Amino acid sequence: MSSSGHLGEFLRARRARLRPEDVGLVTPPGRRRVAGLRREELAQLAGVSVSYYTRLEQHQSVNASDGVLDALATALRLDDHERAHLRELAAQRPRPRKRPPVERVKGLTRELLQSLKDVPAVVVGRRCDVLAWTPLGHALLAGHIDPAAPECPGERPNLVRMLFLDQHTRELYVDWDRKARGLVASLRLAAGRHPDDALLASLVGELSVKCPEFVAMWGDHRVKPCVGDTFRLRHPLVGDLTITQQSLQLTHSPEQSLVLVTAEEGSSSADTLKLLGQLSARSDRAPAELAEPTPR
Repeated sequence: MSSSGHLGEFLRARRARLRPEDVGLVTPPGRRRVAGLRREELAQLAGVSVSYYTRLEQHQSVNASDGVLDALATALRLDDHERAHLRELAAQRPRPRKRPPVERVKGLTRELLQSLKDVPAVVVGRRCDVLAWTPLGHALLAGHIDPAAPECPGERPNLVRMLFLDQHTRELYVDWDRKARGLVASLRLAAGRHPDDALLASLVGELSVKCPEFVAMWGDHRVKPCVGDTFRLRHPLVGDLTITQQSLQLTHSPEQSLVLVTAEEGSSSADTLKLLGQLSARSDRAPAELAEPTPR
């Protein structure tokens, strides 16, 4: 799907989400042939002609005014993130996709991670690639993956790919469906901001072919940044725990974010995180201890 079709897909998905009674419309009794609002109903609510709205949905009309976009956003009851996404989609013009430069982690970010070495933390790129992590971040979220993988651009773990295609990650999240929907909504935002990103398009294509669950969530067109949420985990080494994930944008690398994981102070989950840190530290020391036995 070219970027020129994303606007129409988004509008149709949002129309389908609303019922006439949700927006104060009275309709004749009987079965409706479409889910949600009809085109003419949305056009009426937004104060535009049906023919103009149809052309806009089919992306045959460009340069929609701010007033029209605001009216559509209000009629569709979009939140602030969805309104911004609508504007980005309306501004897109067909252009060839290109391979973006490799994402790099700046020295300032690595210094920050070093100061957080006892905290589960992950640096994530705009396509949800893992660019770096602390030892405890690796042990908590992806202990079965080579800890050095983020240093190799072609082998970097991707949080969305892992969540849908990696069995370990699927089993890690007790709240898998909610976590998956949140990540897909965040990826939708990135797709709206970077319609020419060939690597992002390739990721979406791969997941669309391999995972029907992703296809359904992607087709829902929900958009929302991953800011913070609480999840229950079932870790293969230390068992059940409840954690909060918070995503902070890095001001010196605005397309990257730092994901921090915390547990309520004094809780059993905090004790479980501490235990995982101890096990991880022992595992890191084991190879050196085996390679250099203590002399007698």
